[in-house]
Amino acid sequence: MTEEIQKSISASLLRLQTKSPFFATLAMFARFVPTEKLATAATDGKDIFYNAEFLLSLPAKQLDGVLLHEVLHAALLHVPRRGVRDAQLWNIAADIVINGMITAHGFELPEGTLRDANLEHLSVEEVYEILLQDADNAPQLTNPDLLDSPPEDAGGSQGEGNQGDTHEGGEKEGKGDSSSTPTNQSGDSMSQAKKAAMEAHWRNAMQQAATVARTANKGNFGGGIERELESLNSAQIDWRSYLWRYLVQTPTDFSGFDRRFIGRRMYLESLQGESIRVYLALDTSGSIDTKLLGLFFSEVQGILSSYPHIKCEFYYVDAEVYGPYEINTDSMPPKPQGGGGTSFVPFFDKVAKRWDGQTQGVCVYLTDGYGTFPDTAPELPVLWVVTPGGLALEEFPFGEAVRLLSV
Repeated sequence: MTEEIQKSISASLLRLQTKSPFFATLAMFARFVPTEKLATAATDGKDIFYNAEFLLSLPAKQLDGVLLHEVLHAALLHVPRRGVRDAQLWNIAADIVINGMITAHGFELPEGTLRDANLEHLSVEEVYEILLQDADNAPQLTNPDLLDSPPEDAGGSQGEGNQGDTHEGGEKEGKGDSSSTPTNQSGDSMSQAKKAAMEAHWRNAMQQAATVARTANKGNFGGGIERELESLNSAQIDWRSYLWRYLVQTPTDFSGFDRRFIGRRMYLESLQGESIRVYLALDTSGSIDTKLLGLFFSEVQGILSSYPHIKCEFYYVDAEVYGPYEINTDSMPPKPQGGGGTSFVPFFDKVAKRWDGQTQGVCVYLTDGYGTFPDTAPELPVLWVVTPGGLALEEFPFGEAVRLLSV
């Protein structure tokens, strides 16, 4: 059976090459390892583990799809990207996205494969957040394929594929390899060294695959992969960390002090760190449901508790603007107003009239991003905080956009 399965995997890689140079190049960076501990196939983020009988039972086209499914899980770093999220729900989200990519590129998957046409164009983080809102009714997986550690019988196996028994830097595989320390179910015990090596390996694979695809004049990946690459290439951090850049001034940021008074320390009164005004808009259009409003409210409270020194003007906005309301950590936002269409123009027009042109300020807009934008960018910096499933970040015409995700 060993020779037969090796021939089947090699033939599958050749078929991938003729159909998609990008995917085929990624597959060449994977090590395929047989195991009897799994019913189907899986990955620990580094290697691809497979049950030989299962693979040999598949038609050729479905074999290609299954192998590609596991390769993409690994290449898109779905194991380390999970962080402390629920492992089962994260696996479901990742499968939805991966299966959408695979079928969009004309590959086949076995019958009963998990699909959701409404979600598969999003990133895994976004799908996870959406599923989390109704986790009790989320789909179930009988064979989760994102592993915390290799199967017990795969530690010293020699795999097919181009890497032999080593990975980047000549690192030897095996049970004695300290970099193989498994993560726990929450995913938070993966060593930083292992995570860094895994990310470096697959980022190198991605770069080479993209180069090969461009050379073959097939550089437009399509099939939802751009959204995943957006998440892969951007740090998934608390969005409020982005806001920090706008709200905190360094000791060299002054507002026109007189140098004659430096020796008397009077220049400290001219520091701008305490005079920043935040114009905060919360999208209350018809596309924002009660759960998203609740999420928005929690983020508003997060802003106020994180930055108690700022002055915050709060607005509700759909196609009209309601406010401003002065809020702080001791006052709750007023009852939401809105429910109509979406236009971002009224908010920025209102802010332009209220801003004095001198006070340090920033506009923060919590929204799904679907609406009418102003023709010209406002003078103040803008931070868009975008809901899971909202507009692609690169489609915002001005300002900086970041996805509202848990980590």
